[in-house]
Amino acid sequence: MASIPQPAHATVQAIYRLHEQREAQAGHRPHLGASLIGHPCARYLWLSWRWADKEAFDGRMLRLFEAGRQFEQRIVGELRAIGVQVTDVDEQGRQWRVSDHGGHFAGSLDGAALGLPEAPATWHVLEFKTHNAKSFEELKAKGVRDAKPMHYAQMQVYMGLTGMTRAMYIAENKNTSELYSERVEFDAVAFERLRARALSIIESPEPPPRISSDPAWWQCKTCAMHGLCHGEQAPLVNCRTCAHSTPVPDGKGGWKCELRNTAIDISRQHAGCDGHRYIPLLLERIGEQVDATAEPDGNAAVRYRTPDGGEFVNGAPPHFASREIRAAQHKVMLADAEVQKVKAEWPGAEVVA
Repeated sequence: MASIPQPAHATVQAIYRLHEQREAQAGHRPHLGASLIGHPCARYLWLSWRWADKEAFDGRMLRLFEAGRQFEQRIVGELRAIGVQVTDVDEQGRQWRVSDHGGHFAGSLDGAALGLPEAPATWHVLEFKTHNAKSFEELKAKGVRDAKPMHYAQMQVYMGLTGMTRAMYIAENKNTSELYSERVEFDAVAFERLRARALSIIESPEPPPRISSDPAWWQCKTCAMHGLCHGEQAPLVNCRTCAHSTPVPDGKGGWKCELRNTAIDISRQHAGCDGHRYIPLLLERIGEQVDATAEPDGNAAVRYRTPDGGEFVNGAPPHFASREIRAAQHKVMLADAEVQKVKAEWPGAEVVA
């Protein structure tokens, strides 16, 4: 009997899955990233840092990102070959990292350089990026500050936190391998504004306002957080989305569980616990908080009223655990009397979809 042929492009799909699996294992970034702080929407930054969701990329895109990291290694080698002194790792051989605000705001430099032909005696922060043809032409026409404000903000943070006053931005056109370089001057006012923005996000116990209340707004409609901001999607269940967690300015980016009065390491933050109770404003599109009562373990049972007048509780059985609220595809079922009756009569019953 003839064997069934393998699906077309099985090898390619296996490679893509490899990158997807690696990304899944990497988990969330523990800090608010300097590479993101120039994002136009403060709410997006807060939701990302609080692990409310994680933007998903397919294997092809993840492989493209990997190509960008390979470009960084290539350009470092080329700079050294033309006589530039490049420092791209710290004393432990790790990528050079800077941090601020108790370790909660951080980023990793592509490197620092001395001996660049444009200014041989001045140390420069190095920032390398790859662009498609359209983006590259816009960069050449407008300069990095106007064409890529997030990249500009990233360099300002790195200069401010290292004490360097110049940055060298080197970009590659992925279609043609053409290079573009631009020296960027440190702007102390811009740096302090970015630091203040980061601190306000870190210290806020609730998400900032939306950049727009219109779900079709151009900056919203393609955003990875669209379902959280403008739909009925419930956030991921982890310590960062829990009302009991608080960032601690310990210099290490630590977090504390106020319910149990204990520190929470990164692995436990990802896992969460049965005591998870959503930060109420994260469920505002599903229901409005109307009450909160104490449970025997000191936790809270938080009651919500849905737009049609129904109610549900985020709490211990027979109420809805956070994972059930997340799992429910149709949130209206949370306030359904029959569903709540089943929950009350069968303590082990859970909403799974």
